[in-house]
Amino acid sequence: MVEEFWGKLAALPKPTLAELFANDAERVSAYTLSLADIRFDFSKTHLDSKAIALFSGLAETQGLAAAREALFSGAAVNTTEGRAAEHAAERGSGSADAVGQAKALQARMRGLLDAIEAGAFGEIKHILHIGIGGSALGPKLLIDALGRDGSLYDVKVVSNIDGAAMAEAVKHMDPYATLIAVASKTFTTTETLLNAESALQWMRDGGVDDPHGRLIALTAKPEKALEWGVDESRILPFAESVGGRYSLWCSIGFPFAAALGWAAYEELLEGAAAMDRHFRTAPFAENAPVLAAFTDLYYAQTRECQTRAVFAYDERMRLLPDYLQQLEMESNGKSVTADGKPLTYPSAPVTWGGVGTDAQHAVFQLLHQGTHLIPVEFIASILPGHDLDPAHHETLLVNCFAQGAALMQGKKSDDLARNYAGDRPSTTILLDDVTPAILGALIAFYEHRTFANAVLLGVNPYDQFGVELGKEIAKGIADNGPEGFDPSTSALIAAAGLGL
Repeated sequence: MVEEFWGKLAALPKPTLAELFANDAERVSAYTLSLADIRFDFSKTHLDSKAIALFSGLAETQGLAAAREALFSGAAVNTTEGRAAEHAAERGSGSADAVGQAKALQARMRGLLDAIEAGAFGEIKHILHIGIGGSALGPKLLIDALGRDGSLYDVKVVSNIDGAAMAEAVKHMDPYATLIAVASKTFTTTETLLNAESALQWMRDGGVDDPHGRLIALTAKPEKALEWGVDESRILPFAESVGGRYSLWCSIGFPFAAALGWAAYEELLEGAAAMDRHFRTAPFAENAPVLAAFTDLYYAQTRECQTRAVFAYDERMRLLPDYLQQLEMESNGKSVTADGKPLTYPSAPVTWGGVGTDAQHAVFQLLHQGTHLIPVEFIASILPGHDLDPAHHETLLVNCFAQGAALMQGKKSDDLARNYAGDRPSTTILLDDVTPAILGALIAFYEHRTFANAVLLGVNPYDQFGVELGKEIAKGIADNGPEGFDPSTSALIAAAGLGL
């Protein structure tokens, strides 16, 4: 049935972008949605009414509406692991029990924050947040985007096991004025716990008598944190049903709530809740995450696009492509359907990107004239994040909009080296500003887009078994040395002089 749909989609006429605009004077308004202070412009994609009608039929066939309700009701949408995915409950959308638990655990986090501000740990100037993957990418994005105008604490996020990352993070920290937040859903993550041990040793070397007294645990396994030596009063749990890459809304967001204040944290949640309400109630043809998923699948399936590029024309959003790489590729980078059958068509594209205008002078050559067709997503803000000459922001926005226009328009030349084919698609997401509420809505948009893509593809976006194999082999190397591996791996272990 699904294969039949892809055949019908591929058989549709393929007018150019220029033809789509020429044939529809209302195309901009018809393919632009505005909500939660964000403007989503899909008009420079090749979607048309026929494609949307077909996709809407696929959504019905694949049960997107029912899956969406299952997500928000707390049903076991993570079928391979038999559990719910209740990150939306952290924003107030979900089963009564899940929402109630989320509010109780958020209140616990606020109580600890109030104690820190009241001086329970002495004078605190720094927070060292240690995690990896979703336990680090979300907090790092939030603090980098929203903490540039000052924050209550200096926050550094360490994820890489490379000791150089830890050394750089603590270089200018005072161990007597530092709290360590260890973020791990299972509290067994090798990289995170090794980094945490090194942070505790840094405190001991700095003269702190009780470094464990400066330790805060953010985890879904509080018993593991307790075993590791964290006092129960400084453990901030979150629900097992909240996945790592969807966890910035719960206690994993502790460093953001600490640095920017509780009001900013609540605004972040409310912005995401507004997108939850839109995704849950809007018809598919007027639903921003669903339309974005239609666009993603159109290019992956009918135009054989293997990648999607995301460019933030705003320095505050520079870490968004990194965040989306995990969200999209760890969720939907699957080759097996949710019911255990081989996937016979492409799944998630490779997500990559950068920051405008830097990227224009690095990778846009390929976007305009390369042999790969790459859908591009531009993200910009109407208001700037600085008080410098307005010419800075005007030039930034002009460049952003010009790139989208140039990709579509192209330029014909008899000199093939100077010929631009054009008809290259892009989506523009224009924010009113970069605020906690708007950023919350934007991140929730990407979460729901990822979910919609998964349902339409028939995959489970909430497991990630592909992450585990490398970990298992690394443990095998650590335990057994070079024996039992391929000749190349054994030679590399010996050449590095690991002494295992």
